[in-house]
Amino acid sequence: MDTSSKENIQLFCKSSMQPVGRPSLTTEYSSSKEKQQCCGELKVFLGALSFVYFAKALAEGYLKSTITQIERRFDIPSSLVGVIDGSFEIGNLLVITFVSYFGAKLHRPKIIGTGCLIMGVGTLLIAMPQFFMQQYRYEKYSPFSNSTLSISPCLLESDNQLPISIIEKSQSKRSDDHITITPKDPQWVGAWWLGYLIAGIVSLLAAVPFWCLPKSLPRPRSREDSNSSSEKSKFIMDDRTDYQTPHGEKSKIMEMARDFLPSLKNIFGNPLYLLYLCASTVQFNSLFGMVTYKPKYIEQQYGQSASKANFVIGLINIPAVALGIFSGGIVMKKFRISLYGAAKLYLGSSVLGYLLFLSLFALGCENSDVAGLTISYQGTKPVSYHERALFSDCNSRCKCSETKWEPVCGDNGITYASACLAGCQTSTRNGQTMMFYNCTCVGIAASKSGNSSGVMGRCQKDNGCPKMFLYFLVISVITSYTLSLGGIPGYILLLRCIKPQLKSFALGIYTLAIRVLAGIPAPVYFGILIDTSCLKWGFKRCGSRGSCRLYDSNAFRHIYLGLTVMLGTVSIFLSIAVLFTLKKNCVSKHRSFRTKREGTMVSTTIRKENCTTGDHLLQPNYWPGKETQL
Repeated sequence: MDTSSKENIQLFCKSSMQPVGRPSLTTEYSSSKEKQQCCGELKVFLGALSFVYFAKALAEGYLKSTITQIERRFDIPSSLVGVIDGSFEIGNLLVITFVSYFGAKLHRPKIIGTGCLIMGVGTLLIAMPQFFMQQYRYEKYSPFSNSTLSISPCLLESDNQLPISIIEKSQSKRSDDHITITPKDPQWVGAWWLGYLIAGIVSLLAAVPFWCLPKSLPRPRSREDSNSSSEKSKFIMDDRTDYQTPHGEKSKIMEMARDFLPSLKNIFGNPLYLLYLCASTVQFNSLFGMVTYKPKYIEQQYGQSASKANFVIGLINIPAVALGIFSGGIVMKKFRISLYGAAKLYLGSSVLGYLLFLSLFALGCENSDVAGLTISYQGTKPVSYHERALFSDCNSRCKCSETKWEPVCGDNGITYASACLAGCQTSTRNGQTMMFYNCTCVGIAASKSGNSSGVMGRCQKDNGCPKMFLYFLVISVITSYTLSLGGIPGYILLLRCIKPQLKSFALGIYTLAIRVLAGIPAPVYFGILIDTSCLKWGFKRCGSRGSCRLYDSNAFRHIYLGLTVMLGTVSIFLSIAVLFTLKKNCVSKHRSFRTKREGTMVSTTIRKENCTTGDHLLQPNYWPGKETQL
């Protein structure tokens, strides 16, 4: 092998093109050796890139799963949590467009490795507030750690009880080995920060292989000329462009920047690309908002714990999405679906998915019975909510705070905002179980003479709610699979409607638009609208409003599901416009081809590169059918 060939092996996407002709035995041996080395390095690159996607999905997915934990830990509303979730995408705004344009011409592996390092450090920083802020304090009534000392939750005006300030001090001075709540409690906050440490370390490890890869892979010598190379190799390996000098010198930044605006104009001048970009942006708004608040929806709608909500999402929904994406790719490859067929499959999966999603409106649970918020203290429904509704004749003599949320479940199945508001006179504790007795308000709602008891914590939802939750999981899995089935066809549609030399730039613009117009705003306005369904707000020690303690289940369901379906419907109409535009272009190209064939004789190569397979969008020197030949 000559010196120039050995130097070319060190390149990732660049090699000298050999003239078409019969190669010698030495050339065939060299080509075979280069091919083996190319395939080995390519496998390493693909393996490392797959691990990067795993690290990114781990960090981003874990952020979604800790939304409710962060909300409770720092006592903030859903709207602010949405800003935090959207800020995950903000870092891409400054670099993604330029990286997608210049990165295709510079050292790609090192650029990816640098991105992994930044992502890892950023993920580790998310966990830092846990170690620099004060310890989490939850609102709980608790007598002194000595269970023999019982203080009445209801401090009667005529009673000579300890003042509230003493009780608050006793609560604030409780030792850390003494926790009075369980993971099923709505105020429980687990080790939310631990996953970020793991995800950050994984991201840092994912950067290591990219610093060991060459700038480019060699392209083995072949009997075919460059025009017959597959679309896969064209997309993975760089083409010889005007930016690269003949002797392999480095591209000049000014020369690349000179064509930035013309390339941008070329991309946005493509109506098919623009319509697909709009359809995808609207659809991802619905998906990002739905996924961000899905654990919260399961908790509030079906009364499930945060751990169980995230467990079922990870165990059921995520595999369904992965299977749907994989199935979409298999269908595209097995049946060699054309570009027009890919657009129809993308539209069909969206229509069917959102139709299935509509059925979730009927699978909700009614509001929990909370005295003064969803029902009256006498047990009648409904009740118009206002702060003073928390007070009734049964607790009028108690010195109760209307801002506290320390739920107590009475024997009558009604939840009270606190033991004081339930009118409880005495209390005892056995481990983590707190019992209250002689609760006047519980006795009234139970239509009994005398008093009743209650236990710390919210009452369970009605008996039909677990069954509804099971149906919700089944429909959710089918919907997730159906929507993700159109992922690969949509991605193929995106790749084929752009010139080969602009694909990297077009993908960067697409990713930027999805993050800026969907990833950032969707969690914010979803959170703002969800907050409007709050019935009981918590308050911080400084007096400002904290996180929501209780939501109106019906309003939450209508806002969460309604907004998702509304955005999905808009994306469907835009997808229909994509289909009509594609069909119009196909007809126009087909007519132009027939006219040209009648006037001149065309070669077999030119006929393949035109719109004979149904993919009629690209220039005559490009055959889109090669996209599916992976």
